[in-house]
Amino acid sequence: NAAYMAYKAASRQVRDGGSEPVPEHLRNAPTKLAKALGHGRDYLYDHDQPDGIAFDQSGFPDEMGERIYYQPVPRGLETKIAERLQWIRQQRQSALAARRTGGR
Repeated sequence: NAAYMAYKAASRQVRDGGSEPVPEHLRNAPTKLAKALGHGRDYLYDHDQPDGIAFDQSGFPDEMGERIYYQPVPRGLETKIAERLQWIRQQRQSALAARRTGGR
């Protein structure tokens, strides 16, 4: 149910607020023109990162900021998922702050 609620919340946001452009680093760059426009520049492949996550790379458009849709329930496996998500969010927050201040 938590995953379904997350899906509904994300769908509602798109329905009510429209969509924003895909971030440049996530755009496909199959041509010289796309590359020249910056598509795919600075993309970090999650699986190549030490913890399997590029913490300083957001999948959300800059105009949206980070969003949280999935809210695990406090029972069963979702308690472990909640702990992991909290750790990921802390790592992401630190990495994004470092990136904004020039550290990486």
